[in-house]
Amino acid sequence: MYQGHKLAVVIPAYNEESLISETVKRMPDYADKIYVINDGSTDNTRQIIESLVDGRITLINHEFNQGPGYALVSGYKHALEDKMDIVVKMDGDGQMGVQYLPDLLAPIIDNKADYTKGNRPSKLSHRKGMSNWRYFGNWLLTLLTRIASGYWHISDPQNGYTAITRRALGQIMIDNIYGYYGYLNDILVRLKVSGCRVIDVPMQAYYGKEKSKIRYGKYIPKVSFLLLRRYIWRLKVKFFKQN
Repeated sequence: MYQGHKLAVVIPAYNEESLISETVKRMPDYADKIYVINDGSTDNTRQIIESLVDGRITLINHEFNQGPGYALVSGYKHALEDKMDIVVKMDGDGQMGVQYLPDLLAPIIDNKADYTKGNRPSKLSHRKGMSNWRYFGNWLLTLLTRIASGYWHISDPQNGYTAITRRALGQIMIDNIYGYYGYLNDILVRLKVSGCRVIDVPMQAYYGKEKSKIRYGKYIPKVSFLLLRRYIWRLKVKFFKQN
């Protein structure tokens, strides 16, 4: 429990046998539940998760790979069933520093935000290790996500280090979240439609042994089309609310 709030951490994992154990073992004592989703891994990810000795861990096993958005939704559903107050999402590749977790939680605890997310390009020093191509893709998707969502203050929409309240989870229709890469952008649009408050939290980018599964040449056009659809949907919802 963190400052009187029941806290869960959701960790989607696909073929993360070399990093998942280290990632889970770093979880702080104040996390009440740790939901690790093995999203149809073809390596030893599942076996490694099963070998971890921690009563807080719940293994959610997908028999085949469904995509990171679907994996996250599986974790969110378990958190709602267990009545967790705040749900943090971290990746299974060790990129997300546990030392930033209190920074993500603080705006929610102080009732200033319903959803917080990391922001790596917030400082030049924080972008260390981020390639120029990756930075350009991030910049482009930031612009498109701002337009689609209406959150003009946010940056780094691809940052998967997030925290959300149980109330916000109940408002964003999690069953309909986009299943593949682009789900984080989709969630931001859904949060805006629901009237939720979103705050960026500056943090360092970590790039080590992990290998990104995103191929930006295909990813950017696909997510751009998704954001166009979500933008039209948001405007329709806004129009009907006003009328």
